[in-house]
Amino acid sequence: MTNIHPSSVVDPKAKLAEGVTVGPFCVVGPDVELGQGVELVAHVVVGGRTKIGAGTRIFPFASIGLQPQDLKYKGEPSELIIGERNQIREHVTMNPGTEGGGMITKVGNDCLFMMSAHVAHDCIVGNNVILANNATLAGHVQVGDCAVLGGLCAVHQFVRIGRHTMIGGMSGVENDIIPYGAVMGNRAYLSGLNLVGLKRRGFARDDIHALRNAYRVLFSQEGTMAERLDDVANLFKDVACVMEIVDFVRADSSRAICRPNWENVPGTPTAT
Repeated sequence: MTNIHPSSVVDPKAKLAEGVTVGPFCVVGPDVELGQGVELVAHVVVGGRTKIGAGTRIFPFASIGLQPQDLKYKGEPSELIIGERNQIREHVTMNPGTEGGGMITKVGNDCLFMMSAHVAHDCIVGNNVILANNATLAGHVQVGDCAVLGGLCAVHQFVRIGRHTMIGGMSGVENDIIPYGAVMGNRAYLSGLNLVGLKRRGFARDDIHALRNAYRVLFSQEGTMAERLDDVANLFKDVACVMEIVDFVRADSSRAICRPNWENVPGTPTAT
């Protein structure tokens, strides 16, 4: 059975699965679907064409699924799809997609969105992602699995963030971040690999060693990026995690690849 507080307003057309809890002073729109065991703690607004997966918990004053902050949006029937077991904390905002971005914003499973995080229209967020307090994604951003975005960071529209990356707090991210990378800075630069994250997630020592060597080759200061990328692809063709970086860099993108700032990265290798 569902548990709906009498002070909340739930449209009779909304679809609520078994075990849904709607706490005090919430508003749920007619095109909303709440999966099994979803909990709206209190003062939560869920509108638009929004689907929320089982076990997700949403805290007070979150605004989920309302109209995108995009002046080109003209009321098209776009969607917001949120996966299972997510924690969406106070004042988080998530918007549906737009016609210019595929009509969908999608969030994976087991993510944590801390206070006042923002997921804009047409973003695609993977599984096990963490957005710390006030971390914000502009429109059309793609975030890979297990990425961690530090507090107060801001990600430019159309940026791609690879898997297992770490973005330092208060960083402004204007360019694509390679998988397994770590960035920091007012205008974020690549500060190395997310070695702490890789070790915590049980990556094999040989894979970490290969990633470090590939990083040295790819971001040396000799030759062109295309030449160095070919070198990495040839040297590490049998190492899946390294080839993931190669494929990421070679993929089409409207943004450049985030690179090291040699003056601000002590000890960063400058040659192969």
